[in-house]
Amino acid sequence: MILSAGSIRILGLDPGLEHTGFGVIEVVGNQYGFVAAGRITTQVSDPLAVRLVKIADGIGEVLQTFRPHEAAVEEVFININGKSSLKLGQARGIALMVPQQKGVPVHEYAARLVKKSLVGTGKAEKAQVAHMVKVLLPRAVAASADAFDALAVALTHAHHRGMAIKLSSIK
Repeated sequence: MILSAGSIRILGLDPGLEHTGFGVIEVVGNQYGFVAAGRITTQVSDPLAVRLVKIADGIGEVLQTFRPHEAAVEEVFININGKSSLKLGQARGIALMVPQQKGVPVHEYAARLVKKSLVGTGKAEKAQVAHMVKVLLPRAVAASADAFDALAVALTHAHHRGMAIKLSSIK
């Protein structure tokens, strides 16, 4: 789908310290089109600060290449391991900050809402979510689960964006 009058481009992000998935869709009315998907990967052996910069730079490149109008980020599941949760939260902070810093409004969606929006239940499995992404975006090519998750977040925002925009204007 080519960006046309009345269309909106949405970047979905599935934050992770090792892999941050991204998915870009275009929305015209109630029609969805696949633009791109992939993931930003960091090396476990690198220091945390280096990994966070790599994520920030990767998101910046995606923003520059695909020029989305809005971004949507999945809220992360909190692990039992506090140290892992803290590191994941830092990656999520980067995913929230970089688009906003570049002037792209950011919206957040709970994982359960993403699953419910696409599959109909908040307890859906990853394979079910990926299947629905493929149904809604038949041309979607995503090499990883992270990328499919990011496309799911973008689709969720496309579905809920009218409400999200109305709520943000009330604040």
